[in-house]
Amino acid sequence: MTAWDSVSGPSYELLLGFPDETRFATTVARLVADDVASGIAAQDATLWGPEAEEEAAQRLSWVDLPEASRPLVAEVETLRDELRAQGLDRVVLCGMGGSSLAPEVICGAAGVPLVVLDASDPDSVRRATGTDLDRTVAVVSSKSGGTVETDSQRRAFTQAFLDAGLDPADRIVVVTDPGSPLAEQATAAGHRTFLADPDVGGRYSALTAFGLVPSGLAGADVGTLLDEAAALRPVLAQDSPDNPALRLGALLGTAHADGVDKLVLADDGSTHPGLGDWVEQLVAESTGKHGKGVLPVVVDGVEAPEVLASTPDSVLVTYGPDPALDSLHPASGYAVALDAPLGGQVLLWEHATAVVGRLLGINPFDQPDVESAKTAARGMLDAPPTGSAPDLVADGIEVRGLGALAVPGDATLDQALSGLLDALAAEGDRGYLAVMAYADRDAFGTLADVRPGLARRTRRPVTFGWGPRFLHSTGQLHKGGPPVGAFLQVTVAARDDLPVPGREFTFGRLVAAQAAGDAQVLADHGRPVLRLHVTEPEPEGRAFGRLRSLLGADLPGR
Repeated sequence: MTAWDSVSGPSYELLLGFPDETRFATTVARLVADDVASGIAAQDATLWGPEAEEEAAQRLSWVDLPEASRPLVAEVETLRDELRAQGLDRVVLCGMGGSSLAPEVICGAAGVPLVVLDASDPDSVRRATGTDLDRTVAVVSSKSGGTVETDSQRRAFTQAFLDAGLDPADRIVVVTDPGSPLAEQATAAGHRTFLADPDVGGRYSALTAFGLVPSGLAGADVGTLLDEAAALRPVLAQDSPDNPALRLGALLGTAHADGVDKLVLADDGSTHPGLGDWVEQLVAESTGKHGKGVLPVVVDGVEAPEVLASTPDSVLVTYGPDPALDSLHPASGYAVALDAPLGGQVLLWEHATAVVGRLLGINPFDQPDVESAKTAARGMLDAPPTGSAPDLVADGIEVRGLGALAVPGDATLDQALSGLLDALAAEGDRGYLAVMAYADRDAFGTLADVRPGLARRTRRPVTFGWGPRFLHSTGQLHKGGPPVGAFLQVTVAARDDLPVPGREFTFGRLVAAQAAGDAQVLADHGRPVLRLHVTEPEPEGRAFGRLRSLLGADLPGR
């Protein structure tokens, strides 16, 4: 039976449901007694233990951003006015993970157009670089300055502007950390450059230049966003049992101790489209390591069947106006409903995620397993494998089983998928299915529609991610989190490949290396991986139709 509790203030309302009120209250009281909230606000790097202290000492400046980022507002607005006076009103953001997800949410909430290029497939890059260049400004955004996807996109835009007789120096804006390779390149090329605070990690950077510059140039009111965060900041710094971040973090930590380690995120009529995707990256990449972690599962809304009958290992989270949970009955007994303006949501979730890290005993600021997939991809770019023959080919789809999954050569497509789902079923109430798609999102966007049907079929949490962007999000948890999960990778052949200017590889080879590298690292971790490659690059073609039929079949639960 679920007990309900709530806290609220002028700019937020938080409702919580939990099966054991005493355990939850004890966790909150411990956090209050340990001065965790004031410690975070004071940037106390010792809160997550000795092993995390060095990293935490360089990653806590995000707590001051509602005020520290204020000077950026006028700079961005001035540049936006200058660009628009030159007729440059189409903003394309080249970035991955924390560099793209926050601006996507901010602009979505503001209702202003922003083209986000966080893909490596040739068709997506060609469309971004080949459309309305005469009115385009490209924001190239990378904290490290060495992200291969973003560097490749920068090169593509530079060449596209030159080919069109346009000066890239006037049309590329760079956001990066001081001293990064990208900062040096930008200075040499004469690009307008914004240097972000190096003591803020990528996924906590929504209120830095990484979030504010592209959003402000696109037309979002980033000053109001900072105001919304600033309004909540004093509350989040209080060592009080009514602190909403302590309470949210305590609920997620208590649930995790009960084996409830999935986070179903459902938009309940909010004005923040895409917020779930941003929370997904923040929580998954912060907590998924050392065999622990909280897996976010972004669903289609509160009416989704997997919300109304959520699994016993899931916390149900809804966000939107007039939060109400008493009509829902989460199987785990754990639920959250949160209403706050976007700036407040951002800061609250960041504080709560830091709290969860302390309760789980992990460092919420590193991402050790993200690098493993990058390393594997780089290795395949440097020395492309000859390529193994598929286990089977049917209806224009090549099938390969990796890791703990073997696909017999005489199997059918349906039997190959059933083998993966059987491996998932063998994990009982801990497993999940991750669907990972490396394809042109505009042309093959209906791939995302298969997630609800697979959730109903398996009666387990199912995530969906577009590659390579999810590698900077749930990709960390896939490899560093609990050793469970079954993985379905879908790749689609590109219509025409596209060179990466100044590199020896193409975009087609880059995305193929990223997909193969990710699959291999998962297989090396002993996970069951099913790779489905669509060889006919037409969304209306026979092969893609067969794939949708295969994955979208609404069959009886297993």
